[in-house]
This record gives sequence, C-alpha cells and structure tokens, in this order.
Amino acid sequence: MAIGSVLGLAGCSKGGASAGESDGQVTLWTHNAGNPGELEAVNEVVDAFNKSQSKVKVKVQAFPQDSYNQSVTAAAASKKLPCIMDIDGPNVPNWAWAGYLAPITGMDDTLSKFLPSTVGKYEDKTYSFGLYDVSLVMIARKSVLDENGIRIPTIQQPWTASEYEEALAKLKATGKFEQAGDLGTGQTGEWWPYAYSPFLQSFGGDLINRSDYKTADGALNGPAAVAWANWFHGLVDKGYVSAKSGADPVADFVNGKTGIVYSGSWAAQPARDKFGDDALFLPSVDLGKGPKVGGASWQWGMSKTCANPDGAAAFLKFLASDDNIALMAKATKTIPTTAAAAAKVPGYETGGQDDIFRQYSKDYAVLRPVTPGYPFIATTFGKAAQDIINGADPKQTLDQAVKDIDANQKQNNYFQ
Repeated sequence: MAIGSVLGLAGCSKGGASAGESDGQVTLWTHNAGNPGELEAVNEVVDAFNKSQSKVKVKVQAFPQDSYNQSVTAAAASKKLPCIMDIDGPNVPNWAWAGYLAPITGMDDTLSKFLPSTVGKYEDKTYSFGLYDVSLVMIARKSVLDENGIRIPTIQQPWTASEYEEALAKLKATGKFEQAGDLGTGQTGEWWPYAYSPFLQSFGGDLINRSDYKTADGALNGPAAVAWANWFHGLVDKGYVSAKSGADPVADFVNGKTGIVYSGSWAAQPARDKFGDDALFLPSVDLGKGPKVGGASWQWGMSKTCANPDGAAAFLKFLASDDNIALMAKATKTIPTTAAAAAKVPGYETGGQDDIFRQYSKDYAVLRPVTPGYPFIATTFGKAAQDIINGADPKQTLDQAVKDIDANQKQNNYFQ
C-alpha cells in the first residue's frame, strides 16, 4: 500500500544547489529502499533513460519510507534537495507552497490522459504526476454473501448504509466470524484520513470547505459530519466492527476471521490466492452522496533548486510513457494511470479481473484537500476519528477539530 506518513512541513528558503548534482548528472530520491519490487522498477526505468541518450545521467538514491519525508525536509533546510524526488500525493500542495517543487511544464497533453487523482496540482500549476494509484474496496466472499441472502453490490448499485449494516448483522448472527466487518481501525497514521474521510464525504461532509480552504466550519462539524460520526461509532456500538482491529486486516479476512473487510486494491492477490473466484472486490458503501475513495498515491516531481532542470524535465517526460507506467504498475500491483498502459498490464485490460479497481478510482476518487495545511488536517482528523470511534461526543470532538484546523490555516496563511 503506497500511503506515506504525513508531517507538518515548514517553508524552506529559496535558492541553493541540488544534492550531488554536477554537469550532466541528475540525482533522484525515492522512498522505496524497503520496497524491492518498486525500487527495481525505478532502477530499470533510470537505466533505460541513461542508455537512451548521453547528455544526462540519473543517479538513484533510495530511502526507507518511514524516514523519507524527514530526509526531504532536512535537505530543503540545508538547500540540498535532489533534482527529482517522489512525493506522497497529499503532500504536494505543502511541498509546492514551501518552495520545494518547481512547476512541471510542457507535459499537459501527456498528463491529460492520466487519471485525475494521479496529477498533483496547486494554485492551477502542475507539480507532480504518478504512474499509479490504488483504490479502497469492500472485500467479501460470494459464497458467504449468497449463503446469508446478502445482495452482491455493483458499481451501478452499491450497498446503501442500511444494506451494509443489514449485511453485517446477518454475518454477526451466524457466529462464524470474530468480527462481521473490519474497517482496519487497528492501523495508524495516514490510513485514518485516507480510509475514513471518504465515508464522511459520502455523508456529505468534508475535512474543510474546498471553495477557499479558509475554514472547516460546517464541513467537518455540520449535520452531515455529525451523522457520519454517529454512524462510525454506531458500527462499533452494535458489535459489527472493532474499535481497534487486528494489525493485518487482510490476513484476518483470508484466515476466516472476518466476513467483510474494508481494504484496497493491494489486497486482491492474497484474497485471490486463498479464495480464487469466490473473492469479491466490491464498491464502497453509498452513505447518501455516492461511494467515495481516497485518491492520489506516490508521484514524481522536480525540485525548485534543481541545477539541471532541462535534464530533470527530460527524465520526467521519459518516465511518463505508457510502457513505464505499465512496468511500474506490474511491479507494484497497482492501478495503471493511463488507459493505454492498463491495456499492457494483464488483468487491467478492459474487462480484466482488475479493471474494476481502475473504474472505482476513476469514478469515486476524491483528492485529500489541496491545501498546504493538509498534513495538519490529516493528523487532526485522525485523532478526532479515533476519539469518536472510542466513544467521544461527536459534536464536541468535531467542533474542537474545526477550531484547531481553522487556527492552523489562518496562522500559516494557507488560503488559495
């Protein structure tokens, strides 16, 4: 799962040279030191680019994901950012605002073919693009749903809130599962806003008012948000899900502990390995305003201090080819960002077994708020959601979250 941690990032001073750059050399930083499959694919693309011409040589430096953002922040403070770096999609506005990133130009036609969630923009400028995305899904077994008289939802007709709860009630009543449903509440960090703000948005609320990003008032503490909070805790109160699930929800589902697990497209392979065609990858629940899923994964951009911007731009254009998108999607088992690339990835061709994930991403994805204040919003919402699911008063908790978010937005003048 390509979801990184979020940090409150401070603005960096402008100017300075890129880390380790020299004439003709461009340094690339990636978070994939602990991810051999994706790192191998990155190195393969870099090797192909280096062999394709003689003017620019890209050099890869990989960092562990857990320390990657700190490394970028430290490099920015000392004016030693690399020319090219990957960025967790929700952090793009913060890094652009802070002066870390240069706008990407000359690629509009290419990027117009990408899934919208994979192109990072801020103040009408493009700063990044991703070769893949992932999608949240509900995973169940056809045999289990059929045995309990539960309708199998479709992209055209997903479960309603009442249908989802009725399904969980039926599964709980069988006594066969440790928990009827698993929302992944034992996970931490960015998972909470990524996974649970789509439920909030499906109710009609949001993390902040997106018209001007000045305030969360009304969006995060209005009637729709309070209804989400009551529903969210209600699933625990009724015994359908746990306030803190196991550390590996997909493993629990595969091992028969769970009836329906809320996870993502990254869980397809282990579910199919165990259950074959009995595994179902269902749309998220329509809680009133249609199903929603989080959008944007890891993306690529150029630093504002790059000493060789022409070389970096040449590599980014090379990187964005359909062949390279397909290569990366195969390595990461993720959703290819263009239709042409999807046709090159077994399973993602039109009608393929994985094509449904691309449809979910295309139809349901909502970007996390496009504001430099998102890292703070994310941690504030995560804490509020954890408190709510553990029984805190919804209205009071959300009102406090709004006060904190509004103060942070105002203090840092994050308004677009």
